[in-house]
Amino acid sequence: MNNRPSTVLIAGATGSIGRHAVNEALRQGYAVRALVRDRARAARMLPNSVELVVGDLTRPETLAPAVEGMDAVVLTHGSTTSERDVRDNDYAGVANVLQALKGRSVRIVLMTAIGVTRPGMPYTQWKLRSERLVRASGHPYTIVRPGWFDYNQADQRRILMLQGDHRQSGTPADGVIARDQIARVLIDSLSAEGANRKTLELVADHGPEQEDLTAFFESLTADTEGSLDAAKDTVNLPAANEPERFRQDLASVSAANARSV
Repeated sequence: MNNRPSTVLIAGATGSIGRHAVNEALRQGYAVRALVRDRARAARMLPNSVELVVGDLTRPETLAPAVEGMDAVVLTHGSTTSERDVRDNDYAGVANVLQALKGRSVRIVLMTAIGVTRPGMPYTQWKLRSERLVRASGHPYTIVRPGWFDYNQADQRRILMLQGDHRQSGTPADGVIARDQIARVLIDSLSAEGANRKTLELVADHGPEQEDLTAFFESLTADTEGSLDAAKDTVNLPAANEPERFRQDLASVSAANARSV
């Protein structure tokens, strides 16, 4: 993996996770750029030291200025459980950012959701497809699948990193995690050598939060190079049977990766 990045673009920066990610990135000493749709609104919500760039993840023509000069991109955006919304916002945003980078190598951190491999759920399949694009892109990356936001109790702060996406009840029984802890893991992964090419489910258990997560990232199994799916996942979505939209995006990001090698 490349050396620790210095400049970070945060997509979804005014969202409930994105705001925490902005603050955590600033705390850790990164120069932060926020992709925002409404500059005035973002200026009221985010610290003055954050550079604001107006753009829209669903409008690829607006993204080149946002990614220009960035060493890393943290994707915290997310929508509802509607298949259309997840396809046209969550998935499309990832595809559009990857294409805007034009094969230039940057560190990618993507937030999706626990249970993303759950069979028969069309909206989670589009989140899973966004993960597949990141793996195929050739960028160094970490993919974080948080549990249910803010269902944790006050003493439930010990961070757990799981793999295999086995918790698929679709309820908080799958695992819970605080929003600020999600942001911390997203930003910590930027500088952790052991976080590269890792996909993890993120939940919390009872106990205090750990000061250093380095060893936890290192203990995870890396995704197999060349595979579209995460280590230890069970996925039955053959690429040849995937929607034409995904297959076109996959071909595009794979071609950009091949040109950059």
